[in-house]
Amino acid sequence: MLHFITDILSTPAILIGLVALIGLTIQKKPSSDIIKGTVKTVLGFIVIGGGAGILVNAVTPMGELIEEGFQLHGVIPNNEAIYATAMAEFGASTSLIMAFGMVANIFFARFSKFKYIFLTGHHTLYMACMIAIILSVAGFSGVSMVVLGSVTLGLIMVIFPAMAQPFMRKITGSDDVAFAHFSTVGYVTAGLIGKWVGKGSKSTEEMNLPKNLVFLRDSSISISLTMAVIYLVLVIAAGPEYVLQNMSGGQNPIVYALMNAIGFAAGVFVILQGVRLVLAEIVPAFTGISQKIVPDAKPALDCPIVFPYAQNAVLVGFLCSFIGGLVSMALLGAMSMTLILPGVVPHFFTGATAGVFGNATGGRRGAAIGAFANGIVITFLTLWLLPVLGDLGFANTTFSDSDFAVTGIFLGYLAMAGKEAVVAGVAIIAGLVLATNFMHKKTPNTAQNH
Repeated sequence: MLHFITDILSTPAILIGLVALIGLTIQKKPSSDIIKGTVKTVLGFIVIGGGAGILVNAVTPMGELIEEGFQLHGVIPNNEAIYATAMAEFGASTSLIMAFGMVANIFFARFSKFKYIFLTGHHTLYMACMIAIILSVAGFSGVSMVVLGSVTLGLIMVIFPAMAQPFMRKITGSDDVAFAHFSTVGYVTAGLIGKWVGKGSKSTEEMNLPKNLVFLRDSSISISLTMAVIYLVLVIAAGPEYVLQNMSGGQNPIVYALMNAIGFAAGVFVILQGVRLVLAEIVPAFTGISQKIVPDAKPALDCPIVFPYAQNAVLVGFLCSFIGGLVSMALLGAMSMTLILPGVVPHFFTGATAGVFGNATGGRRGAAIGAFANGIVITFLTLWLLPVLGDLGFANTTFSDSDFAVTGIFLGYLAMAGKEAVVAGVAIIAGLVLATNFMHKKTPNTAQNH
């Protein structure tokens, strides 16, 4: 039963489909509208997942090419790897914390001013896993672990979307959709840096090109050409012979590089289509939930939700975040510290999103410098998380996104102080979050008196 519940809650398409189904049912829509809205929502997320799969398949070889071509070795942050390692011991507690954490999310959204329902199931699962690990080390088990872990997860699921929402309003031009991807600290950093450095900078989407280069305005073309150059350089660095024998399955290395580059662009293109489909269905469907269960609730969705708003910033952000990761790795090497190798997949998703956040506040400069800062942030935060997880035998890998690191470091150091410190810390934050509802209600009266 726990595996069944976990499979449902951690599969984005099914989770979002259930939300659409509940929302449309609460609104007492005709059965035909309920079926249509639910199926199209699920379809949209399957399209997004398919695009992400295409993109990951195209971008993953870059990591091997970089390691082989430049002889780099170290820790590669990867959420899936550490989750798979931990699930043998913490599978049951992770599943329960995730399930009850989503209930806690609804509770805190209902009784605070943070009206966000976190709908990125796989990130919820990974965060539940990390919380279970750290609470176990602190000495919690059984019911106490599940209760404390669920409350902690519920708090995280409203606090981080609240941090991102001012930037989401700027990106989307509305307040209808929130953001749910646990690398918010990096994105907010990019947005703030964009404000600081981007005065007068034009958007990445405004390109004044000569007539014979106007085709570069098509993001699919510009992404394909840019990635083709990068792949060709990496293939040459790794050696065509190595690629032919170990990676391409006998395909010519140059053809292999070009197909991966265009595959990368195809993945981005498919994701964009899926996002448009989901947005068209989930926002109207979510009205039912916001009216009946959590008044004024907003659906918080995964990071590709912002990609259509600045498609050129997606590529700029990825490249600059990756460069930030390389620079950070060089600094770690110079200081003789553990090398955190820049994982291509996390740098794509977090870097691309940071580029969109930075572009919204600071145009091209904001996108480039903000995403570069994101690359530094996710490198050093994951390094500082290593000691917390290293004691648990996971020193060869770590979580790849900034919010995992921030949460893990916070809980980990509280755990070192003892069980009472963890309970007190979570209780204080819960009290502050719930107090926002009281303050929110008092504000209109104060304004009237003045």
